[in-house]
Amino acid sequence: MIYLDHAATTPMRPEAREAMEPYLDDVFGNPSGVHGVSQRAKNALEEAREKAAELLGAARPLEIVFTGGGTEADNLAVAGTTLAAGGTGRIVTSAIEHQAVLESARFCGRLGHPVIEVGVDALGLVDVDEVVGSVDRDTAVVSVMAANNETGVLEPIWKIADGLRGAGHETPLHTDAVQAFASEPVTVSSTGADLISLAAHKFGGPKGVGLLYVRDGIEIEPILHGGGQELGRRSGTHNVAGVVGMVAAMEAASADREAFRARVGAARDRFEADLSATFDDLEINAPIGSRLVQHSHLRFPGVEADTLLVLLDRAGVAAAAGSACHSGAVQPSHVLDAMGMSPRVASECARFTFGWIDTATTGAIAAAQVADVVAGLR
Repeated sequence: MIYLDHAATTPMRPEAREAMEPYLDDVFGNPSGVHGVSQRAKNALEEAREKAAELLGAARPLEIVFTGGGTEADNLAVAGTTLAAGGTGRIVTSAIEHQAVLESARFCGRLGHPVIEVGVDALGLVDVDEVVGSVDRDTAVVSVMAANNETGVLEPIWKIADGLRGAGHETPLHTDAVQAFASEPVTVSSTGADLISLAAHKFGGPKGVGLLYVRDGIEIEPILHGGGQELGRRSGTHNVAGVVGMVAAMEAASADREAFRARVGAARDRFEADLSATFDDLEINAPIGSRLVQHSHLRFPGVEADTLLVLLDRAGVAAAAGSACHSGAVQPSHVLDAMGMSPRVASECARFTFGWIDTATTGAIAAAQVADVVAGLR
């Protein structure tokens, strides 16, 4: 199997698996306890928090809130800040956000908070001035992703942060950096964001664990209630093994980032070059100079993506169309719709995403396999 769906999930890095091992067996305690077994787990949790804070450039370890994944981190960032602000403050976001952001915003909308979804251009880029211009003194939160999970387009998040501050707004800025972290230098200073969401399984950690960076001073209302863990911001018994594995993967991904960009970028570029040489009508649905190195979002005119993906799977190539977060439901892509694509054109688009295990050879082999299937369909 040639696996080209790393945007959905990527294999665990060996560093993460090794780091998790003790916490799956010997160090099994609940870190909320007071005895020695629990305290050993607690120490591991807090060491992981310190490392995560350092990797993100946070001012304090307690600015890191551990969550059950990127979806929960997005919900906590959007709904948590909005509910904490009280009143009927608006939410400003973009039309191409992950559904975890959009549905959280719409939930708050049903509670009386106006929601503004700023559009994008044909390349999927938001307009900085439109985002900043949509903010007023009562805005509760602005949420714009660092990189799109479908097309890989990099959004100008730092420029948005600079624009907000330049306009005198103190509105919290959240960025969903779930897709970006594997290949982009996601830090507090590089994004300018007040809240940053990550999900471990996108960069070589385990599934079911993530984090939300919350700048000191930003108030968030918890969306999970119970034991009051994470300073009351996120209740629930900690997944110690998962947290330790996530932070080990963060360290490995950070250390490997430049090599990742070269190695995986070469795989993606070879893949697209070979397919472009075979099909002169191939369309690449992203600005070449402003997208993640691991993403290739392509359109083969006249070829339905659903059929293409089924036949690719039979041929030993795993790829995707749209987001992988809809529980298997077949839905039109809201991202491609926001970019102005007609339903017919959007139905001919597929997403091929590479990961830390890939090299240029992967790109060449994958291109040959995809070309054979597309040629057969045509």
